[in-house]
Amino acid sequence: MSASEGFASIYREALPVLLISLVGSLFSGLVLEIVISQADTFPGLLVAVPVFLATRGNVYGALGGRIASGLHQGLIEPRFQRDERLLNAVLASFTIAISMSIVIATLSWAALALLGWESASLPEFVAILLVAGVLTSVVLILGLLVVIFAGYKRGYDPDNLVGPIVTTLGDVFGMSFLLLATILVEAIG
Repeated sequence: MSASEGFASIYREALPVLLISLVGSLFSGLVLEIVISQADTFPGLLVAVPVFLATRGNVYGALGGRIASGLHQGLIEPRFQRDERLLNAVLASFTIAISMSIVIATLSWAALALLGWESASLPEFVAILLVAGVLTSVVLILGLLVVIFAGYKRGYDPDNLVGPIVTTLGDVFGMSFLLLATILVEAIG
């Protein structure tokens, strides 16, 4: 494949996914506007939002990279079946993401306390980020597997799909589940 053919292939595969990502990011911004309205109920929550979203991208971007590499190397089959490599990668990513949700909640709360700024309680921060983290992780894992496997079977390079998929699913569902978690914690509290 020539350099221009490679460029055209990457462009053809990535452009539609990037356009979907753009729409997803716009939706996430709209949800953020609603989350901002919850700032009175849970002061300081917005401090955790960028860290929460970035962590989802980092953890599940790495998982997507592992899946893509496994597909390229023939170590992972693009179908839903029991595969120890894939299962271990998914479980490790899920565990890291959930652990990081608790760390993010704790560090956000601590930073606000050190600065003397008003904040929600530590249990509220942990509950919100834990609920949002679990729900977002489930969607990201399933979304990554479905889109990467389907794309690979159709001849798409999974490396061109991972970044936009993780970004879009992480932002859309991360913000949506943060909003849902604030509603749940407010209703319980």
